[in-house]
Amino acid sequence: MIRQIILVLAIGICMQSTAQTREWGLKECIQYALSHNLNIKQQEDNVRLKEISLSTSKNSRLPDLSGSVGENFSFGRALTSDNTYLNRNTQSTSFSLGTSVPIITGGRIPTDIKVSKLNLQAALQDYEYVRENVALSVTSSYLEAIYQKDLVQVAERQVELSKAQVHRMELLFQNDKASEAELSQIRATLANDELSLTQQQNSYMLALLELSQLLELESPEGFDVVRPEIESIKGDELPSPELVYNEALGIKPQIQAEQIRLQSARKNILLAKSAYYPSLHLNAGMGSSYYKTSGYETRSFGSQLHDNFNQYIGMSLSVPVFNRFATRNSVRSARLQFHAQEIKLEQTKKSLYKEIQQAYYNAVAASRQCESSDEALASANTAFVLMQRKYENGKATATEFQDAKTKYMRAESQKIQSGYTYIFRKKILDFYRGVSL
Repeated sequence: MIRQIILVLAIGICMQSTAQTREWGLKECIQYALSHNLNIKQQEDNVRLKEISLSTSKNSRLPDLSGSVGENFSFGRALTSDNTYLNRNTQSTSFSLGTSVPIITGGRIPTDIKVSKLNLQAALQDYEYVRENVALSVTSSYLEAIYQKDLVQVAERQVELSKAQVHRMELLFQNDKASEAELSQIRATLANDELSLTQQQNSYMLALLELSQLLELESPEGFDVVRPEIESIKGDELPSPELVYNEALGIKPQIQAEQIRLQSARKNILLAKSAYYPSLHLNAGMGSSYYKTSGYETRSFGSQLHDNFNQYIGMSLSVPVFNRFATRNSVRSARLQFHAQEIKLEQTKKSLYKEIQQAYYNAVAASRQCESSDEALASANTAFVLMQRKYENGKATATEFQDAKTKYMRAESQKIQSGYTYIFRKKILDFYRGVSL
């Protein structure tokens, strides 16, 4: 009874452990990374900062409003109206409220608003660029995990094959049709295959760990990946680098961001020039005061505030005449920054074209490697099947059989690797064309 209970509990634990393991697809991994990646969150904060900066630029059109309250005390000897000196204490209280409205600023405010809008658009493009890079990194890490997972299956098949040969050799040994040395040799082969399986399982766990860290998961426990279909994307004709580049110029966020920054740099020249022109402000305000002097009768606080209440309104014109060449140097700096941004835009375009060229030729090489690996696997499989028959009929040694098996497993591993390499290279080209990963 106790053994049955233990067995049931063990099965329940295994079922629970299996239920906790969930396989993730590529799209699911990308979506999760886009929602939890810290670099993306930092870029989101940068976008919010640009939004606040734009709001500040727009609000500079509004009038400002400031109020002040003053309290002063004066004491000691002072000259009186009859030309004598007396000790006198004086207390005064003042209130004022003023506003200033910008009317003409030499184009500074509207230009500053345009610059802030362009900076916000550039930040949004930077945000998209970070998201694309994260998606690309997740795709690379995901396919590496899938590749390592398939190699585990290859290693498991190799172990099963060796176990079958060990069992066959044990039967032959029991019937005096095989020597103990042959049995020991095939057992050593099995032990080596089991070691290779353990090492491959460790490599797979490390690949899952790297992917889970990229997804910002707390732990890789219960995390697994789904194998995609290689055949569904093979055989497509690869677009030329020029075609991909022309499409990428109009959609890639890094290009869009630098083009927007170029427009912003041009506006910054106008912003610097605005300091050459006069500025006009409308000023208005009101205030009142209260006075109290020792030795004199003082009217009430309320009556003085009423009697001393005053208002004013006026215009102030500021004309720049000479500011130690500060404006001139600001304009020069703005023009140099514009030229530097032109160079940066060209550098970004050239870097993009180089990346596309490299991605194209990598995809071509991966496609050719797929074809070669298919042929190599077919040949290795045929050689292994023939060698296995010879070995089972006693016409080949264990060393020859192990060599054929090793070549077959190596060819299968190379086929798997070439398949996933082609997937990744093809997806990179599609990525530059704006196709979602």
